[in-house]
Amino acid sequence: MFDVARVGAFVVLLIVSAVSAEDLAPIRQVSSEGIKHSVLVTGSPDAAQLFDEDCKVVWKAPGYSRDGYVLENGNILIGDGKMAKEYKAGTNEVVWSYTLSAENNELGTVFRLPNGDTMTVELGKDPRLLEVGPDGKIRKEVKLQPETDNAHMQTRMARKLPNGNYLVPHLFAFKIKEYTPEGKVVREIATDPPELGGREIHNWPFTAILLDNGNILANLTHGDMTVEFDPAGKVVWRVDNENTIPPGKFADACGGQRLPNGNTVITAYGQKDPAKCRIFEVTRDKKVVWEFFHPDIHAHEIHVITTNGQKITPVLR
Repeated sequence: MFDVARVGAFVVLLIVSAVSAEDLAPIRQVSSEGIKHSVLVTGSPDAAQLFDEDCKVVWKAPGYSRDGYVLENGNILIGDGKMAKEYKAGTNEVVWSYTLSAENNELGTVFRLPNGDTMTVELGKDPRLLEVGPDGKIRKEVKLQPETDNAHMQTRMARKLPNGNYLVPHLFAFKIKEYTPEGKVVREIATDPPELGGREIHNWPFTAILLDNGNILANLTHGDMTVEFDPAGKVVWRVDNENTIPPGKFADACGGQRLPNGNTVITAYGQKDPAKCRIFEVTRDKKVVWEFFHPDIHAHEIHVITTNGQKITPVLR
């Protein structure tokens, strides 16, 4: 006999399934403001990937990656833990590289300086920040003071300042330190004050981004928060899982970028749920206005390249 009730239930199930499949499309950008970004994402164990504004992969490099960004000439600079590599635009041809020294364990930061040299950081027995020339030779070396022998947890994304000094986040030290070229620490910003929850929630600093106003933007990994400090280290702005609209987007805040409109893009490196975003953008008043969904990437660092067809400049990341 034709069971109307069962057929009706089946039709409803099909409709619900169709909606769910559309709403949970594997790779997508969702924005209440109509925002579309092209992004370079590093951190996945199998590839660094460049996505266009329609979420299509337009470039990828096989292998693990940590830091990276798209250079002015279209080439892509990647740090993979053992090497810093520059790929020719649109290809997997390596046109420049620097290999981790034998005495150290890991290579993290990669950053192209205005003079054409590349800044990188080595972690291990001899933690140091380096500036390497186009010929692959070390031009500057700054000895770092990470306060731990755990190589993996010594530093993350260091950056050079306009005054010639360097900002270096030290995870287990719970500090962002400013070093002179001679290796002297001239400023420390603590990431474990009581108002941020102390050390118990592992507020390990991952990024240290100098903003145009002189403040420093930091992502605090397992603390699941992004904080803006003034030059003296006072907290002037923060977002976390409780005070964003909607809440609950943070999952190991690692990479980040401050956009020219004042919004902040943040990665959720530890996110494992395929139904939740891996990268999101939050406004100054803490509203989430853009999300990037992907079922299996790990977003360690990010470079937002364009927004709705317009190139992002300056790049504060």
